[in-house]
Amino acid sequence: MSHITDLTLAEIRDGLKAKSFTSAEATKAYLDAIEKARGLNAYVLETPEQALAMAAKADARLAKGEGGPLEGVPLGIKDLFATEGVRTTACSHIIDNFVPTYESTVTSQLWRDGAVMLGKINNDEFAMGSSNETSAFGPVVSPWLPPNWSAEQGREKLATARANGRTPNGFLVPGGSSGGSAAAVAARLCPGATGTDTGGSIRQPAAFTGIAGIKPTYGRCSRWGIVAFASSLDQAGPFGQTVRDCAIMLKSMAGHDPKDTTSMDLAVPDYEAAIGKSVKGKVIGIPKEYRVDGMSAEIDALWQKGIDWLRDAGAEIREISLPHTKYALPAYYIVAPAECSSNLARYDGVRYGERVAGREITELYEKTRAAGFGAEVKRRILIGTYVLSAGYYDAYYVRAQKIRTLIKRDFELAYADGVDAILTPATPSPAFGIGEKAGADPVEMYLNDVFTVTVNMAGLPGIAVPAGLSSEGLPLGLQLIGRAFDEETLFTIGHAIEQAAGSLGKPQNWWA
Repeated sequence: MSHITDLTLAEIRDGLKAKSFTSAEATKAYLDAIEKARGLNAYVLETPEQALAMAAKADARLAKGEGGPLEGVPLGIKDLFATEGVRTTACSHIIDNFVPTYESTVTSQLWRDGAVMLGKINNDEFAMGSSNETSAFGPVVSPWLPPNWSAEQGREKLATARANGRTPNGFLVPGGSSGGSAAAVAARLCPGATGTDTGGSIRQPAAFTGIAGIKPTYGRCSRWGIVAFASSLDQAGPFGQTVRDCAIMLKSMAGHDPKDTTSMDLAVPDYEAAIGKSVKGKVIGIPKEYRVDGMSAEIDALWQKGIDWLRDAGAEIREISLPHTKYALPAYYIVAPAECSSNLARYDGVRYGERVAGREITELYEKTRAAGFGAEVKRRILIGTYVLSAGYYDAYYVRAQKIRTLIKRDFELAYADGVDAILTPATPSPAFGIGEKAGADPVEMYLNDVFTVTVNMAGLPGIAVPAGLSSEGLPLGLQLIGRAFDEETLFTIGHAIEQAAGSLGKPQNWWA
């Protein structure tokens, strides 16, 4: 039943309802694919027994004509979501043996609607990274081969690196922090996966791997039970092969949660109903500030293609200004580390997780955190602690929050002027190589988020849509930014771009 893994999430859902195959058959097909793709390092924990048990229960419900919207559909879960009785580590050594006694709200809603858990998926440590190279489990390898590599070369190089315990340098990164989720969907190791997005961690990896991913409006999905990075920026969202797949998953993931005080008590629309609607008359804003120095000519050309596709579909194209965009990245890298410093203070070796003994409490803290946290997490904790310190709080943190307000106001003014959505590139370049930027100037890595952080700073929804291939055959994506709690418009316009762009194809199955 390996052909099942080529189906979209929507096709699997419909096939299960039509009894074309069973959930057990679909789940087994994905488990087999995961086993053959272990070299990609997309999954950090496989849960085959639990998956098959969940599938059996789903099949029993389907046989009776019962079941939820995702009944029997296998999914991958980012290792940032607490899963009851199943190890959850945030891909950090400091909690590498943590087994939650509770379930995150998002995953509990997926199980409520009948989904099946295939396993936990790799991510950057505590979601801090843009390439999935900071994980304590090692980097994820993109299923897309570097230019001019044959399938045989890729297979041999990966096998050699894994056998010798070496970092698979030269392969492409899948993006981050949700790189494992993006790689798993792109490699057909699951039809859909959960992710989190703090500054672009769903949209950037989706663009790098040629799939769709949406960061919903802040407050649309509960953050309860998700390991926190930056609480005012973090938001859960789905990955899928298509825009429709994301719409289907988001319907189950979204909703009010009284356990999360930032969760909005709003009705969840039928997002799938927005797919296929006309974009005629929609006003699409094109922000002039997103034409940044050093942007690839291919990205600029793709952006123009997206503009042309939407104009041809009947949308009105309007140039707009978001004047505070240039301050978004530096402001983000003050706000996010500050919140990270506060959130990660709980990992001290006293209550749970890693503990390295010391002669007194301060030494225990120091040794535990030195051993448990990776280099990027330490860097952000240090930055965050610095900007929150008494002498610098007003100069850095308060000023960054003021800039954040101005960024949000820029968007509000554009939407008040009649703009329905804003079209931008998703990334400044195609995927880069493992080891190419890690360990170098961290600012160079941070620049990967240049087009995405504004969305999180303003709390708005944003979707990345696969839109083309580079001259070297690597995926490229476009981003749509919408009004708060208007994900439906993004699904409508995103689907139109997806249809105009056509299929990018899928990666070669070179790793098997």
